[in-house]
Amino acid sequence: MKTERVTGGGSPEKNFDRNVPKKPAVPLKTDHPVMGIQSGKNFINTNAADIIMGVAKKPKPIYVDKRTGDKHDLEPSGLVPKYINKKDYGVTPEYICKRNEEIKKAQEDYDRYIQENLKKAAMKRLSDEEREAVLQGLKKNWEEVHKEFQSLSVFIDSIPKKIRKQRLEEEMKQLEHDIGIIEKHKIIYIANNA
Repeated sequence: MKTERVTGGGSPEKNFDRNVPKKPAVPLKTDHPVMGIQSGKNFINTNAADIIMGVAKKPKPIYVDKRTGDKHDLEPSGLVPKYINKKDYGVTPEYICKRNEEIKKAQEDYDRYIQENLKKAAMKRLSDEEREAVLQGLKKNWEEVHKEFQSLSVFIDSIPKKIRKQRLEEEMKQLEHDIGIIEKHKIIYIANNA
């Protein structure tokens, strides 16, 4: 076996490895092969029996790339997916598991935060007595505004009188609307502003 080593000068210096085992010597002219040894084995029948009893060899996977029949090995071609033979095939990677856990924890924290805020801003139900008290108060206010509206003069000849009449009409309309809503709905919720 020949090895080359490059020295500082740039020219290769040839070294020979002497540890390679030597080949057997060439037989001499006077040496004759051993003759006359015969075996009782029937090689034809033995080979036939081995082939009949043996397992069929699987054909080597190939692919043909031209219609003329150029055959090539399938394994190094890249057409066979080798990744399914890996030990960790189908196993979710660690970083994805960690990311999923972080997402799940963040979602739980967010849900907990929303629940706390909903409890803080929970709606309070108005009892029937409170509802009646509010309704009576609105009706009383409407009567007072209506009485004041009735006490206006029939002739509106100045701008302040006209503005006062419009304001009273708007107040009465708003009170009528509020009274209608409270009478229409039996259950009323009020938002806590705490």
